[in-house]
This record gives sequence, structure tokens and C-alpha cells, in this order.
Amino acid sequence: MKIVVIGGSGLIGSKVVAKLTAQGHEAVAASPKSGVNTLTGEGLAEALAGASVVLDVSNSPSFEADAVMDFFTTSTRNLLDAEKAASVNHHVALSVVGTERLADSGYFRAKVAQERLIEESGVPYSIVHATQFYEFVNSIADAATVGTTVRLAPVKIEPMAADDVATAVASVSVGEPLNGRREIVGPEQFRLDELIRRGLAAHDDPREVIADPDATYFGARLSDSELIPGDDAIRSDTTFEDWLSASAR
Repeated sequence: MKIVVIGGSGLIGSKVVAKLTAQGHEAVAASPKSGVNTLTGEGLAEALAGASVVLDVSNSPSFEADAVMDFFTTSTRNLLDAEKAASVNHHVALSVVGTERLADSGYFRAKVAQERLIEESGVPYSIVHATQFYEFVNSIADAATVGTTVRLAPVKIEPMAADDVATAVASVSVGEPLNGRREIVGPEQFRLDELIRRGLAAHDDPREVIADPDATYFGARLSDSELIPGDDAIRSDTTFEDWLSASAR
């Protein structure tokens, strides 16, 4: 089938396109680089012509509260309208475990708004909630760094490899619409500060990681289990150590 991957040139999208293509599907990588702009609507009608599924793994270029809200609401409305015009019968979106519990964050408020638009659109849908990616360890550290110190809340987290995220999202996209959510998580549980400390040490990064209960995460204060999925979450296989070893090659 034809599956259009919005954000198809990014970290997750490029992996999804490769996996779907290997399975024999017509996977189309749609992004501003290919002339498809979900904010303006440019190129959407042409890209979605004949598509059975649209998979949205795009992300906002800015995490500022107003900008990220505008990105997710405008792009999602444009995308859903184009899907209805093209008779697309499955909308799949990648989101984040804990989104609905992190209302202090402008980013997560925008993700909630995006999910609400999808739910209310009338287009059959599946929303995949993933935990944080191993690939973003350095970005998390950078955002929490002051001088040579990284302050992070010592809360539970079950991160996963981007390749495992792509596998799970690709699987959902070729199945029947869930008209609901599926959670996907990594195989291990860490404390957030512990995860980042181990990741930095593996790259000989000298920054000191300090456990600080008052530290925020994308602008939100965290309780111990807000980043943890429910009991029905699907666990992936790649451990953090395996990922570190593979990424070092």
C-alpha cells in the first residue's frame, strides 16, 4: 500500500520509510525537503493522492510554547483536511508517553491539542506513545546544563532506541486503526539522572550530573512516575548498553 510518512527525512521517519519499503510498501518520505509543507499545505494534495495511510512523525522546530502549539495544531488540521479530501483511511501519529500528565510544559500541551484534533477528526486513527529515545541523551543533558553541571530530576524513565520506535510505528501503520493509543517502551528502567550520567560517561563527557527534584523536563516539574507507561505497554528489545556499543562502532 502507499504510506505517506510526514517527517520522513528525520530520525524516526527515515528509518520508518526504509522498513516499510523493505516490506514492499510504497513509502513516501514527505517533508519540506521534498516539497511538502504541512504548515502551509503546500504539496499535501499531490503527496497524499492514492495513499491508504498517513504516518505523522514530524516535530516542531521550536519548543517555545506559542510556536510549538501553532506547529502541531496548524499542521495537524491541514494534514487531516488533506486526508479527508484524498480518502485516506488511517492516520497514525507518534506522540510521547506521559503527554497528558505534563500540562506544565508548553510542548506537551501542544501534543495534547494535536491528539485531540486527531480524535475528533473522524479519520480512523492510531496514536503511538513512545518513551524518550536513547539518541536524545545528549540533547537532554544540554538543555539541563549550566556551566559544567547538569541538573535532572531523579524520576523513573524507560527509554528506547529510535530503531525500535520506527519498527513499532511501522507495524501500527500497516495494521487496522486502533482508534486509540498504544504505548511502546524500552526494556529497562532508569532514573533520569542515572541514564544521562551513563550516557555522558560513555562519551567521556566530563559534565557532572546532579539529581535535583526541582529540575524541570521540557518546562514541566516531574513526579516519580509521570514518564512511566501503563501495564499494557509493549516492550522493545534493545538495551541502553547494546545501543551504546552499536553507536560507538
